[in-house]
Amino acid sequence: MRPAIVTISFEQDAVVKVQIETNAEAVLSGIGSEHENTDDAPQVEVYRELRELPSVVLVEKFKSIAGQFSQGLSLQLGGQQVQWQFININVPEVGDTRLSRKSEIYYSAKIPTGASTAIWSFDQKYGDAVVNFISQGQIEKTTYWLVKGQPSPEYYLYEKVIPRSWSAVALDYVGLGYIHILPKGLDHILFVLGLFLLSKKFKPLLWQVTAFTLAHTITLALSIYGVISVSSLIIEPLIALSIAYVGIENMLTRELKPWRVAIVFLFGLLHGMGFAGVLTELGLPESQFVTALITFNVGVELGQLSVILLAFLAVFWLRKNEELYRKLIILPGSLGISLMGLFWTWERLAL
Repeated sequence: MRPAIVTISFEQDAVVKVQIETNAEAVLSGIGSEHENTDDAPQVEVYRELRELPSVVLVEKFKSIAGQFSQGLSLQLGGQQVQWQFININVPEVGDTRLSRKSEIYYSAKIPTGASTAIWSFDQKYGDAVVNFISQGQIEKTTYWLVKGQPSPEYYLYEKVIPRSWSAVALDYVGLGYIHILPKGLDHILFVLGLFLLSKKFKPLLWQVTAFTLAHTITLALSIYGVISVSSLIIEPLIALSIAYVGIENMLTRELKPWRVAIVFLFGLLHGMGFAGVLTELGLPESQFVTALITFNVGVELGQLSVILLAFLAVFWLRKNEELYRKLIILPGSLGISLMGLFWTWERLAL
């Protein structure tokens, strides 16, 4: 379940328009934000049937619930709640049904006389949202990441836009990077744990984490800037396979091999493209693009270091007894990691 991308535009003739880029099939099937993955929802069969429908059919289905959906879109202008009028929905034609379609939903409303401030909120059941405000004649958007029905800060309609401070943007994107690892990035957590398990000393572990960091920083930046582009249908199974490889290697060897750092670097390139997919979905603030990119990466690193620290605290008492540590921690832990990686590989290829 990706966040919705909401763009709120204040235009001529006292009109405000909202464009919501979201998964219309999830809305129609009633899958709420309590499900991080649509496959986990009880309505998954209905959802899959909707994904097979031609766009014209899905458009008509959404029109029948457009009024109900608008009740979850709250925009207060000058303290008054606007009344939305449904305009249209654009639904892409059926393509690869393994990927969700991103539909664009449009509403409009009248701006009350004298209103000078705006506060937006999205019903919690529709999930998180990246919200962009823009007024007529402006180029710069004001962007906020809102979670769990959180209302936006006040936006001033008729004043010159003052870009958000470096520190505010940095704090947002450090947090986004961190939660992409802890607690939401189970695949990345298992990969980092795989590196940790075979590293008896911190120096070899540091070399591996550094190689992984450098690699995913490179592909993250190149992907975001559009230099490289690889389908998630290729990247996601390869990421899963990299997890399986680390677990299997841990079981087959007792010592780190010289090529391990090089292999970790190659896997880091894959993971970086996976991170780029997340950031592309979220969008980056135009005035603080580099800041957001760098601080998201910082958040990812803090998440990875937290995983290592927590793992160390859990098993440090056993690490001095190498044979027992291998028997009780390394072998069963690596087996679980490799099996999960192989399952994800099969699952992502079979979708």
